Amino acid sequence: MRRLRDHGLALVFGGLLLLALVGQALWGLAGVNGEARDKGLQTISLGEYLTSSSFAVDVAENWQSEYLQFLLFILLTVWFVQRGSPESKPLDKTGRESDEDQKVGAYAQPDSPRWAVVGGWRRTLFSRSLGLTMGAIFLGSWSAQLVAGRVAHNAELIRDLKEPQGLGEYALDPDFWSRTLQNWQSEFLAVATMVVFSIYLRERGSPESKPVGEPHESTGVEG
Repeated sequence: MRRLRDHGLALVFGGLLLLALVGQALWGLAGVNGEARDKGLQTISLGEYLTSSSFAVDVAENWQSEYLQFLLFILLTVWFVQRGSPESKPLDKTGRESDEDQKVGAYAQPDSPRWAVVGGWRRTLFSRSLGLTMGAIFLGSWSAQLVAGRVAHNAELIRDLKEPQGLGEYALDPDFWSRTLQNWQSEFLAVATMVVFSIYLRERGSPESKPVGEPHESTGVEG
């Protein structure tokens, strides 16, 4: 039970992710088969839908926008601050900060990660590992969206007796960019509102909120 408690946040969100994927698969299949029946076409099974470009592009376009949001938030909060927001660093802490602030090298603690203690490329890589990982996942999921989106888009073109597109052509097609930008704008809106709303609003007990009695001007203070 203690292990479950210690990892409860990850487990709950993992469970919600699985439920959402199952729901998306079932409702997506119902929508595809409903449209097929309306057009007098053959319906498909759940397994066929899960391996289809239609399902893949829907999943990938959501994942890439989420990881872009996290990537930009991680990198931009290094240099930019927002007065009064707990999502911001203190106003005088912009930049990569000193070795003492970051507890690396000679300032490392006994239980610090090993690569924070050593120097050279290992510390440099470890110091950028979160952004690099988020960036790699973003690029991977965006590439998956591009490939799967092209397949799905070409299937529609072929049904309409039109010439299918190459990968480069689809990368410039309105279908690809409308799918991409409609997700990006929602992520940017969500982050901006979280940063600003948390200046003046509170959620007691949440680390994403300032303490209830903390002044609005306090910056980089979490509850």
